[in-house]
Amino acid sequence: MTLPLGGQAQWRDPAFLQAHERYVEAGRYSLPDALWNRPPGDIRTWQGLPYALLFLEWEARYPQEWTRHAKKWGTKQSLIRDVAVADHGETVRTKLTDLVEIVVQRAYRCKDREYLRVARAVDSEDLRGRLETAARSGNPWARRHAGYVLWLLDRPEVPNTIHVWQNWIAAEARG
Repeated sequence: MTLPLGGQAQWRDPAFLQAHERYVEAGRYSLPDALWNRPPGDIRTWQGLPYALLFLEWEARYPQEWTRHAKKWGTKQSLIRDVAVADHGETVRTKLTDLVEIVVQRAYRCKDREYLRVARAVDSEDLRGRLETAARSGNPWARRHAGYVLWLLDRPEVPNTIHVWQNWIAAEARG
């Protein structure tokens, strides 16, 4: 055979399988792969939580670099959903509040809608104050996103769906 193994044949090659196992093992210790399959249990006690927050902050503050080096939308979504729980320590609550503030001030990126879960989990006077400031800013993205998040924080029974977002935008446009 003069061509490299392809398709199903490569999965029967012992050298390929061994290389693949080493690759998977190495991924357990690097971003973003180490965050994808976190151990089951309470994320608030997970030793990897600081790395998960770093991963989310990297995406929020440096989206172009994150996209180039670590883009994993599924990892972003699952981490946001996992951290969107109440009763985090003060340091984590502050970091999550910072993330919500950063995200509402930029153009929408894939999975950003998930941050509403975080906003609801860490709802506080501090968060609402930051959102109100963003909603009054000269940044049109911030005005819309922050206004929507504030509106939903006042309505915990309302789901965060595309339909709700479109209706809210239409109502805002009507004044």
